[in-house]
Amino acid sequence: MRETPMTVARLPSLLRWSLPGRLLVFFLSAMSIWCLLAEMYHLCSMRFFTLAILIPATLLLVVIAIYDRLAGDHRLWHAVVIGSLAGLLAAFSYDLFRLPFVYANTWHLSPLIPQMNLYKVFPRFGAMILAQPVEQSSYSLSAHLVGWLYHFSNGVTFGVMYLAIIGDATRRTWLWAIVLAAGLELAMLFTPYPGFFAIPVTTAFVIVTLAAHTLFGIVLGTSARRLT
Repeated sequence: MRETPMTVARLPSLLRWSLPGRLLVFFLSAMSIWCLLAEMYHLCSMRFFTLAILIPATLLLVVIAIYDRLAGDHRLWHAVVIGSLAGLLAAFSYDLFRLPFVYANTWHLSPLIPQMNLYKVFPRFGAMILAQPVEQSSYSLSAHLVGWLYHFSNGVTFGVMYLAIIGDATRRTWLWAIVLAAGLELAMLFTPYPGFFAIPVTTAFVIVTLAAHTLFGIVLGTSARRLT
């Protein structure tokens, strides 16, 4: 039987697209990036965080979204789905933009743009989750797959976090997504991230990654608005 508005109103605020509900969604989504931060700040291993916190938090978020789909007003459900799709599209765009820099020498683009190993961290993500050495001469297929999966999980959860912040993509300018993306870029530079993965913070690196994050924000903001 379809839930009536009165029944929906009786749902706990944590299970609705209210301020407490949005805070909970933001918190659960943020566990994806905190998985990496916990390792870099020596709080716990990335593997432990993934198994003990990230996966349970993700499952709880999915359950809450499905519950809203079945018994709520669908606003929380729609926000999680739309944020996930927009974040995934933004992540794809982000990586496609960086592709020419990664293969600048192979594609004979080095006279125009610098060669930059911008994908080097992904197998390292996978290695840490699989409890393998961070630095290896040759990473396994599983390390590559798990690392890329984790990378895209960040894109998905950034999309959900964005909607949790603004509340309604049709009532807020999509430019806030660029602010979020640029903030993530600046925050990354002030964390142990570059040193942890031995990434030289050159002028070219900052410019390219800032441009890539700006594109991420544009795609995230416009996609979320259109999907909404």
